[in-house]
Amino acid sequence: MLAHACRELPNEACGMFSAMPGLSLVDDFHPMLNAAASPSAYSLHGQEMLDLERNVDAAGRELVGVMHSHTDTSAYPSPTDVGDSGRFDPAGTYLHMIVSLRDAEPVVRCYRIENGAITEWPVVVTDGDDDSLDTGGAAAAAAVVRLPTRN
Repeated sequence: MLAHACRELPNEACGMFSAMPGLSLVDDFHPMLNAAASPSAYSLHGQEMLDLERNVDAAGRELVGVMHSHTDTSAYPSPTDVGDSGRFDPAGTYLHMIVSLRDAEPVVRCYRIENGAITEWPVVVTDGDDDSLDTGGAAAAAAVVRLPTRN
């Protein structure tokens, strides 16, 4: 995820996260094309999103979050991010991972955005060898997030 964000500079990077149903950890990142090709905005490519949804479903997984980078600002949802979330994820079910590349050391933070309210979720950065990921072949991950309990 961090490598993808850096590779896409000077533009924002984006992607999606998936998890196995019933597990409480996000364990796979799917880099995607930023259709906006902009240093200050991102847009998921429509056909790529449809293809990803089909592939994730076929693998018995579920999409649980979206990632994008901020090239010149902090790892906190901008007003645009909050507005886009309301359109893209009106039920507030996705986690929103933001990677800030503003400083020399990248900063990764994760949020849930529900009806405009922003709640931060803890992130554990790992190389994928962490025992907490050992679910029988979990993919190497740059960041792991415990999923919120669903109502």
